[in-house]
Amino acid sequence: MKSTAEKVSELEKAMMELVYQSRLTEMRLKQLAEEMIDFKDEMKEFKDEMKEFKDEMKEFKDEMKEFKDEMKEFKDEMRASKKEMDKKWGELAKKMGTLIEDIFIPSLDLTIEKYFNVTPHDVMPRRKVRKNGKSKTMEIDILALADNQAFVVEVKASPNRLEYVYDFIEKIKTIPDFIPEIKNYKVIPIYAALDMEERTISLLTKNNIYAMILRGDILEIINFKDVS
Repeated sequence: MKSTAEKVSELEKAMMELVYQSRLTEMRLKQLAEEMIDFKDEMKEFKDEMKEFKDEMKEFKDEMKEFKDEMKEFKDEMRASKKEMDKKWGELAKKMGTLIEDIFIPSLDLTIEKYFNVTPHDVMPRRKVRKNGKSKTMEIDILALADNQAFVVEVKASPNRLEYVYDFIEKIKTIPDFIPEIKNYKVIPIYAALDMEERTISLLTKNNIYAMILRGDILEIINFKDVS
């Protein structure tokens, strides 16, 4: 049978073990509480980041919507611009119908006299010739005859399209085939427009073609000395 001292000793050990376990539990609870606090802080930080991300996404969506609206507005403006350009080209095409008669014909004889010292005795606008009764035709905007010289004038509303210049060069080569009566004439080619770029003038000069433009209300051959 255990003595009283032994029982007290065992009780003390049990009490110490209880205190230890209690202390250990307290420490674990404290650690868990701290971890819970850290977890809550991390969750709060995560929620804040998520909110910030959502705000950024909303801002991005708003910017995308604004961009789409701007693109739609740009496309609408481009369509409107195209319609306006088509309208202007239509007006220009109509104007081209009177450009020859209203601007170049009235002053052409004076311009030829000024630069070439001859007065045309025959000025023919829109001379259209069919070759040998076939379907192949040639149209000359203005053909002016003076003594033994035939002035062939090509009038362009868009003169800076270089293919027009090359087409005119080819036309000049075939004119005698379409109009045999001018074979004994010296053909003088003139490329005419309201205005034209330097590169166009240079190409004309290189091919011995006169460049004629309207300055104020006067027709001028701007490369006359270079070609002559």
